[in-house]
Amino acid sequence: MIWDARYECMDREELRSLQLQRLKETVTRVYNRVPFYRTAMDQAGVKPGDINTLADVIKLPFTDKTALRDNYPYGLFAVPRKEVLRVHASSGTTGKPIVVGYTRGDLETWSELVARIVSMAGVTDEDTVQITFGYGLFTGAFGLHYGLEKVGATIVPASVGNTKRQIMLMQDFGTTALVGTPSYSLHLAETARGMGVDPAGLGVRLGLFGSEAWTESMRGELERTWNMKATDNYGLSEIMGPGVAGECTMGPGMHINEDHFLVEVIDPETGEQLPCGREGELVITTLTKEALPILRYRTRDITVLTEEKCSCGRTLARMRKVCGRTDDMLIISGVNVFPSQIETVLMNINGLAPHYQIVVDKKGYLDFMEVQVELTDEMFTGHFRDLKALEEKIKQKIFSVLSINCKVRLLEPRSLARSEGKAKRVIDKRPK
Repeated sequence: MIWDARYECMDREELRSLQLQRLKETVTRVYNRVPFYRTAMDQAGVKPGDINTLADVIKLPFTDKTALRDNYPYGLFAVPRKEVLRVHASSGTTGKPIVVGYTRGDLETWSELVARIVSMAGVTDEDTVQITFGYGLFTGAFGLHYGLEKVGATIVPASVGNTKRQIMLMQDFGTTALVGTPSYSLHLAETARGMGVDPAGLGVRLGLFGSEAWTESMRGELERTWNMKATDNYGLSEIMGPGVAGECTMGPGMHINEDHFLVEVIDPETGEQLPCGREGELVITTLTKEALPILRYRTRDITVLTEEKCSCGRTLARMRKVCGRTDDMLIISGVNVFPSQIETVLMNINGLAPHYQIVVDKKGYLDFMEVQVELTDEMFTGHFRDLKALEEKIKQKIFSVLSINCKVRLLEPRSLARSEGKAKRVIDKRPK
C-alpha cells in the first residue's frame, strides 16, 4: 500500500526541484536563527545565497553529536521555546543526552512520515499492533504510535518488559503486527515457548523492527520463528526519530522520505561525497524540520544508496540495510570488525541460538576477542567431542570472514542476559 503517492511516486526531477527549494529555506533559517550554524557557515566561507543547486550542499559544514551535546539542551533550536510542543532525548549516551524538539508542525510531519513507512511494511487499519519499545524520552515508541494511529491500526501500547504478560496480550488482543527491537522480539519468542506457546501460531503476521543493527540472517530467524514478514525501518532521534526510511513489501532496501530529507553518502575518512552505489557513511540534511533543523548530520551508519525505481511503484531512493557504524567498529589487531559480520556467521550455523556476545580484551600487548554464543536446546547434549568440533567450525568461519583468530565459548541455552531494549552485543574491556 502507498500512503501518499503524490510524494512517494513523484517524478525525480520534480522531487529534486522540491528538495532544492526546501534546502534553500532551511539553510537561510538556520543561518538567521541558530548562532551555531551562523558561526560554522561563516568559518566555512558559505552564505545562504551560495546554495543554488543540490550539489552545493557539499559547501555546508557537517554536524555531529558533539554539536548537539555542546549546545544542550536548546542551543540548536530554531524557534522560540514556547513553540516547542514536545522534547525527546537520545538513549544510551553518557553524560548529558542529546535533546530534540518538535513544533506542532513537526509532530504532524512525523506522524505522516511514519504512516508512510508502516504502510510500506503492509500495516492497514485492520491490524492490531503491539509496541514493545519503551515509552519515554526515546523516540521509537511515540513516533511509531502516532503514525500507526494515523493509519487507523489498533495499538497495544505494551511498552517494554513484562515479557510473559506481552505474550498474554498477544493472545487476548489478537496482535497481528509487532514493533520492537529484533533481539527483544526473539526473547519474546523464547519466553512464549517456555510458557508452552508456539510463537508461530500466535497470528503475528508482520514485524516492524529497528533501533539496533540486524542482519539478513537475523531476519530469517525472526520470520521462521514468528511465521511473519519482518521489515526494517530507519530513523534516529537527531533527525526526527522513526520515519526517515522503511522497507516496502517488495524489497530490498529502505525507501527514504526524500521530500523531507536530503541524503548523501560520504567517505568517512575524507568527508568526500560518493556517488550512488558506493558504500560509505550516511549523511542527512533535514528539509522541513522547524524546531531542530540539522545540516549534513553525520549518522556514522554505513550504507549504500540507489535511485533505481522499485517494483512497488515508489520512486524514492533506497538505502541498503545498515551494515555497521563507523563509531561502533572494533579494531582488533589492526583489523576492522563490525559485530554484524560475526552475527552473520553465527546465524548461518546450525545448532546456535540467536543470542551472542563479543568480549574484547588485551593479553599483554595483543588484542584478544572471545565470541560467546548460546546453543539451541537440541544441540546442548553435553557431548564434549561434538562441542569441540562446533567451536572449531565457528572459529574457522569467523577467520574466513575477518582473517583474525578468536576464542569461541559455547554457552547453555538462556544463559546470556536478555535485554528489553537494544541488545548489548559488545563488551570491550581494553584500556581506553
